[in-house]
Amino acid sequence: MICVSIGRGRHRHVIAEHRHLAENGIKLVELRVDYIQGEVQMKRLLKDRPCPVIVTCRRKSDGGHWDHSEEARLQLLRVAIVEGADYVDIEDDVAGSIRRYGATKRIISHHDMARTPPNLAHLHARLASLDADIVKIATMANHPTDNLRMLDLVRSARLPTVGICMGEIGFPTRVLAGRAGAPFVFATFNDERVLAPGQVGWRQMRDMYRYDVITAATKVYGVVADPVGHSLSPVVHNAALAAAGIDAVYLPFRVPADQLDEFMAEAGRWPLAGLSVTIPHKEAVLAKCREKDGLVTAIGAANTLSFSSTGVAAANTDAIAAVESLQAALADTEQAATGIGVKTAMVLGAGGAARAVAFGLKQRGVDVTVSSRTAERAKKVAGEVGCKAVDWAGRHRMPHDCIINATPIGMHPDVDHTPFDKEHLRPYMVVFDTVYNPENTLFIKEARAAGCRVVTGVDMFVRQAAIQFRTWHGVEPDLQVMRDALKRATASAKLPG
Repeated sequence: MICVSIGRGRHRHVIAEHRHLAENGIKLVELRVDYIQGEVQMKRLLKDRPCPVIVTCRRKSDGGHWDHSEEARLQLLRVAIVEGADYVDIEDDVAGSIRRYGATKRIISHHDMARTPPNLAHLHARLASLDADIVKIATMANHPTDNLRMLDLVRSARLPTVGICMGEIGFPTRVLAGRAGAPFVFATFNDERVLAPGQVGWRQMRDMYRYDVITAATKVYGVVADPVGHSLSPVVHNAALAAAGIDAVYLPFRVPADQLDEFMAEAGRWPLAGLSVTIPHKEAVLAKCREKDGLVTAIGAANTLSFSSTGVAAANTDAIAAVESLQAALADTEQAATGIGVKTAMVLGAGGAARAVAFGLKQRGVDVTVSSRTAERAKKVAGEVGCKAVDWAGRHRMPHDCIINATPIGMHPDVDHTPFDKEHLRPYMVVFDTVYNPENTLFIKEARAAGCRVVTGVDMFVRQAAIQFRTWHGVEPDLQVMRDALKRATASAKLPG
């Protein structure tokens, strides 16, 4: 069950949001009374409530907003109990000061805003001993393994337990809490009003991640990156999974470079069925793969992992997606009748995506040149692909049929920059930007203004994701569903991370 936290300054706003949520099928809300400005009118908040509530008044030291006396806070919780609140959240250090009364259930909670303690079982036992109906533990995740320890705790607990790891690294616990047996998990009313680190909106939890239908049998997929908040892979994959009726969920996994080895070693504990791989792990992840397809071996980078009892298999869908995107955009041209549609291409960048694009084009007979802000990396990629390299300052000097941006330049929030000066764009050029958020980057806008034919990152992104989907699930995804989900996500939230 999803419990939606309401944190507003005015009573009428709290009551209005509570009613709205109940009308939309939410069966439990948390009233964060520490956000209310002025005197809290508990009777008004609880009278004629449309669904059950948890009353919470969180101290600043625990991530809350309460700035009055501790005695006043404890008295407010006692009033909530007397007024018949369904649940009251009581921190472990004050649990002995607030007695049980009436039918109100006690949630005994512990918050650690800095780390996830090493001995969670000991902490849980102490909380459970404080006359708890439900135990709640919310800690900061500093390592992906913190998530696994928290989920294991929830799974093994005899008393109903809500275990959450906060922060971007801890996000998977929010989606998988119910799968582990948690009675509910917290979401916020609005994506822009986050009440705890890593919390997301209830619609996203319900509609995108389909929290309420995740079970122990639901397969787990995801994207591994650092940072990962900008990735919209969860948007397109979860939309395609829902459309196809597949019992699986796709999550963002933030894994710092120095924690990748341990994350991969613990893959079976989630358990992971498949991963998309992006910056900075496309090359490093190969050391953990037992099987590599021909493209991965040639390119030296993977963006797709499949897990099985025999090990991890690596694939690369970027090269195929890049070539298919160009072919689709140039399908009506005379040149495309005899080949890919371009003869010379400048690839900007020297990361895994640049290498894949350069290799894919080289395979199709295109004369490729690579340029990067780091000259040595460009030379390295050129040597691996078997093409030319020029320094960054020289990228404008050589005329090409096609200019491809495989750098993050222009990606949200860096939307006011372009990797290629508009003065050097010509109408005969094809301009291809692999950045998909936003779709209409400054590079794409200036290319259109110059009369160039353009290929946006949305097409390549959806195509590579579709190949991944086919690889993992053995069925064709609905490409239009994926495109629509991606465009909605970028448009509705003004290019979110």
